[in-house]
Amino acid sequence: MTPQIQSENLHLLVSPSKPAARTSCTGEKAQANCKKFLRTALLALFSVFALFPLEGSARDLYVAPNGSDKNPGTKGKPFATLERARDEIRGLKAAGALANTSTTVWLRGGDYLRTNALELTAADSGSPRAPVIWRAFKGETARLLGGRSLHGFQTVTDPAVLARLDSSARGKVMQLNLAALGINDFGEMKSRGFGRATAAAHCELFSGGRPMTLARWPNEGSFEQIAGIPTGHIDEHGGTLGILEAGFNYSGDRPRHWKETTNLWVHGYWAWDWANSYERVASLDLETHLVKTAAPHGLYGFRKGQRFYFLNVLEELDQPGEWFLDRATKILYFWPPNPISTNQKSDEVILSLLDQPFLKLNAVSDVTFRGITLEATRGNAIEINGGANNRIAGCVIRNIGNYGVRIDGGLGHGVVGCDVFDTGDGGVSLNGGDRKTLSPGGHFVENCHFQRQGRWSKCYVPSILMDGVGMRASHNLIHDHPHCAILFNGNDHLMEFNEIHHIALETGDVGAIYAGRNYTYRGNRMRYNFIHHTGGVGMGSMGIYMDDCVSGAEIFGNVFYKVQRAAFLGGGRDHQVINNVFVDCNHAVELDARGLDKAPVWHDMVDKTMRKSLSEVPPPLYRERYPDLVALDKYYGPPGGPSIEGAAFTGVPGENNVVATNISVGKWLRVVWHATPSMLRLENNLTNAEPKFVTSPSDASGAKDFALQRHSPAWKLGFQKLPVDKIGLYRDELRTQLP
Repeated sequence: MTPQIQSENLHLLVSPSKPAARTSCTGEKAQANCKKFLRTALLALFSVFALFPLEGSARDLYVAPNGSDKNPGTKGKPFATLERARDEIRGLKAAGALANTSTTVWLRGGDYLRTNALELTAADSGSPRAPVIWRAFKGETARLLGGRSLHGFQTVTDPAVLARLDSSARGKVMQLNLAALGINDFGEMKSRGFGRATAAAHCELFSGGRPMTLARWPNEGSFEQIAGIPTGHIDEHGGTLGILEAGFNYSGDRPRHWKETTNLWVHGYWAWDWANSYERVASLDLETHLVKTAAPHGLYGFRKGQRFYFLNVLEELDQPGEWFLDRATKILYFWPPNPISTNQKSDEVILSLLDQPFLKLNAVSDVTFRGITLEATRGNAIEINGGANNRIAGCVIRNIGNYGVRIDGGLGHGVVGCDVFDTGDGGVSLNGGDRKTLSPGGHFVENCHFQRQGRWSKCYVPSILMDGVGMRASHNLIHDHPHCAILFNGNDHLMEFNEIHHIALETGDVGAIYAGRNYTYRGNRMRYNFIHHTGGVGMGSMGIYMDDCVSGAEIFGNVFYKVQRAAFLGGGRDHQVINNVFVDCNHAVELDARGLDKAPVWHDMVDKTMRKSLSEVPPPLYRERYPDLVALDKYYGPPGGPSIEGAAFTGVPGENNVVATNISVGKWLRVVWHATPSMLRLENNLTNAEPKFVTSPSDASGAKDFALQRHSPAWKLGFQKLPVDKIGLYRDELRTQLP
């Protein structure tokens, strides 16, 4: 804002607009009024200076790929590195030059090659009145790059290599000697997936902004099936599982023409469609068709008929987009999906090398990173630990080995208006608040676009993970995910105005919005979300899945379209399913009472796991906040009183669930597995009449199509209007300026 406009604002605040309003300062009472008026005017004046600082009151620093750290960091003479700008800010703060002064570090367009994390500490914090902002220069694309852009590919001519390639690949596969480029550290492939700790990924190849496929058999989109198991045992559900150390059998003789198998890997859903892992092959017996995997082994055994594939096989580099790295010779082989050009960014080939975050904020507050592209690290893109009120705003985070953003602790951090694409694990992870006191963390993800998370780990690596108390996920678009879109643990989370589609593309027994196995996870609200066109294999998928007796959720005002099982109450209690629209779902609402099952796996879940979670929270606080918990005393005994255990413990039914004022077109209600209709309170649901949508379901393309006409019979049942036009992404300055 210019000084002239500031003066006009000051005039409006300080100078009366009408003569009659002028104050005379004669007399004792008038003098008191004058003092009061001056105090008010001064407060207004300070407010204006805070909102509209005078020109020169903000500090600007500049960084450019062609700059120099010997420069003063001005627009004409920028720094070269982010670290130099960070240190300059530290120096200015120490000198007192930034008191009540906002600071902006402008990153000029180009690539900033990163070989380490930019680490910020409390010393690099701003304040609410004087934030520190790191942002791309207007109209330019500033990219933090964790890999090398590769050039110099040549067509493969080595007869020995050509003999190993499929005939269709000869003349099309290119090669590049990475050692000649000084690239010798590729990271190591590690066992990862369900139940495995997160670790930095091995190097990956990206072309045209998308991840390429490590050569595999069968090709992407297909799986082999476990043909048999040498020896097995009965699992907890009555099926047969092969012993992990004994391995599994495959069909056919495809591996016979693989010359080198010392670094061969397998990926599979070995026992369940919701638990995958990558395992290194310890031995491959071509005669018995037996695969044994290396220790440490996965959590479950091998089940006949489950899906798997081999990967990291040069001989299987047989289609565009596949690649293989010979770690002995350090030669990279690649069949590019498009001709490699040295001039076109759209054909750029990148090998990820950085094994750290781009940004690591520890105990930092009031810092914003805005409009920056972060690409090709093998680790997480951004890590925030502690601190308060930091923002990741309008950034593009793509081609990441682990998570896009991980927030652990602190208060009020936000990821806003970002695109998060192609992560090896999840998208954004939020952890905060205190479940012992139910104090909220206040972290949020808003107006972000998530696509293709879970490239490697697949299961339980959602686009948005919320853990703790008081998180929010709103106005996000999430799609093309192998498992769940939003996963939450804890209390008082809000998930609203999100659009979610094409999830569970590779897994089963999963929900678009998902939680499970804890009676004390309460106060969670899912409202005004549009969930449609979900996938699912085996046991299929759900829209909102309250799994394994999790309880006390509010499911209000959502639109479900072409979802297998839309609102699934898996044994839980005290849920409210109210004012939702269900169209072409199978079924709209499903209820079971697995907490009454006598089988050891379910009885132990309720008697041990759920009982333990109840004992870990303070009863007075939780009973005051969530009064329905008191009803569990009937089954477990009161806190501090005699416990109901052993033969006296008969399980916990899924009671007090309210399903009211919903609209359903298609299959409506399914009550199974020890559940009875008495466990539901059904009121005023429109299930057998034409609801009169604005658009017919067969023509529907968005949530707005399920708005009701004025003459819909649902209004007479008490149905409340849904704000369908607000669901999903919204256009604002951040989204408009995304690179």
